[in-house]
Amino acid sequence: MPGSGAVTRNTLRQQIADALRDEVLAGRLPPGTEFTVKQIAEQYGVSATPVREALVDLSAQGLLDLVQHRGFRVRAFSVDDFRGMVEARSLVVDGIFRRVAERGTVPGAGEMLVSVRRRAEEARRAARSGSLEVLIGYDLRFWRELSGLVGNSYISDFLHRVRVQCWAFAVPHLQREPQLRAALWDGHRELVDAVTLADIDLARRLVAEYNQHGLDWAARLRG
Repeated sequence: MPGSGAVTRNTLRQQIADALRDEVLAGRLPPGTEFTVKQIAEQYGVSATPVREALVDLSAQGLLDLVQHRGFRVRAFSVDDFRGMVEARSLVVDGIFRRVAERGTVPGAGEMLVSVRRRAEEARRAARSGSLEVLIGYDLRFWRELSGLVGNSYISDFLHRVRVQCWAFAVPHLQREPQLRAALWDGHRELVDAVTLADIDLARRLVAEYNQHGLDWAARLRG
């Protein structure tokens, strides 16, 4: 089939990028970890080309830094970086709610909310049990699907990228958190209830409380 080689390489590129991102979010590739294209290619048993492309993609997403003549390094985010991320996602989510209030949701939003609610329940359960890695997966899906209610992939993609960066910052600290469950937000179900009822004011208040929860937690890290 014409072009099948490119399709295979692009699929492999995405698989490698997804696998490495998951390693970062699980804390198995902590901030500051350095590696080369050759090392990753040998680890996954693939050629260098899709690995190099995957690492460039992750660099563009802000998860890796290119180290001249040495390869790549997992980015170390600061508390100030996190505060900027929270501000960015807050502005985007507020815009989503404003758009929903003015124009409503996209066709099929009812079915989408059923799926969002499932993500919310799983995220809530994971947060309350302190299952960090499980929570991250459901949390990312929850917000991605919730942002999809406005039908704008640029908004969904941007918010997803920021949220991945938030988790990349938080995970190494949360893994050392003595009171992990208290540090994790579990208001996903209340938020989807508010959106389902079109109570935009309540949804905004819940998100504001969520953001403040994260900022208060991060502020304690400075100590």
